[in-house]
Amino acid sequence: MIALPPLDPRATWSVRLLDANTGDTLAEHDPHTQCETASIGKIFLLLEVARRLEDGTLAPDDRIEIPDEHRVEDSGLLYRMHDQRVTVHDAALLVCAVSDNLATNALIHLCGLEQVRSVAQALGYRETSLHDYIRNERTPDLPWTPSYGTAAELSDIMRRLGTGEAFSPAVSARVLDWLAADTDTSMTADAFLLDPLAHVEAEYQGLVLRHKTGSVSFARVDVGLLRGPEAAIAYAVAANWKGSPVDLRAPVLDGMRAIGERIRAHVTGRARDEAAG
Repeated sequence: MIALPPLDPRATWSVRLLDANTGDTLAEHDPHTQCETASIGKIFLLLEVARRLEDGTLAPDDRIEIPDEHRVEDSGLLYRMHDQRVTVHDAALLVCAVSDNLATNALIHLCGLEQVRSVAQALGYRETSLHDYIRNERTPDLPWTPSYGTAAELSDIMRRLGTGEAFSPAVSARVLDWLAADTDTSMTADAFLLDPLAHVEAEYQGLVLRHKTGSVSFARVDVGLLRGPEAAIAYAVAANWKGSPVDLRAPVLDGMRAIGERIRAHVTGRARDEAAG
């Protein structure tokens, strides 16, 4: 078992840490509380794209199309690129590496929003999903959030990706390969001390990380699979503070990093500054 650190009570937290090999719960805090999860629901889009690549209904070198009504900016690189007709594979890679919103919308358009929404349900999840396109502005007539979920279900999908149970071993492996490119180690993963830009292979203390993060002005979320020399953990750490009179990102990030340190210590069996031998 892992003892969680104190978490700021002004935020709404949903946390669960699983033994990635056995599925046993190692720690949790309100794991069934549903949070808005920003970009985390993109994992279910990636699963649908990977499933279509595996069954041949999409090809990796197919070029995406971006309808004008789904053009967005903010997170990502594609909206700043001169040539935006990237391949399906590269669009998925952009979604994972920099949580690319424009690439996300292009892939949702390619697969169909209702089909993407059904992915989480097909995997047995009822409180977690990608719910809508990314929008420049979310007006009252639009779905309430692009993505929502619970730590119980999000830690489970990371565990199932690791065991190859997310539709199939080939689909799971393809999604994990894309997730290896994630450059955002600012949250729970900050404690793992990895090179943010180069951790596809085992890095500090023999750690291998596959994860996805999500950020908006009132939320920080990090879900992942961390393997080390002593153990492996599938984790989901979500915090929301929508409606709070103060911005809680500082104490939330402190709490996430503290959880990450406990994860790192468990999977490595080493002190923070002890190099792998």
